[in-house]
Amino acid sequence: MASARKLIGFDWAMKRLLRSKANFDILEGFLSELLFEDITVVEILESESNKESARGKASRLDLKCKNHKGEVILIEVQNDREFDFLQRVCQRNIDNIS
Repeated sequence: MASARKLIGFDWAMKRLLRSKANFDILEGFLSELLFEDITVVEILESESNKESARGKASRLDLKCKNHKGEVILIEVQNDREFDFLQRVCQRNIDNIS
């Protein structure tokens, strides 16, 4: 009888590995390949993980980064569909201005 295959999901990696400063090089490599430019993680701005239902999981990681030009960029890594993303960005900007 074949044993069940266990996979490590991106959700697990975000919760356990990528939030640790010791593993920023893994996160930087992932983001650099994804964005086709060298990315350096400066700090984690916000981190959230929740499970609203048995099937629904949400993990989000907000990062302050620098690209190869030295420009500061904000990156949100999430493991869930989110339809209110633009609304949250606008609200966050309004909150930071006030």
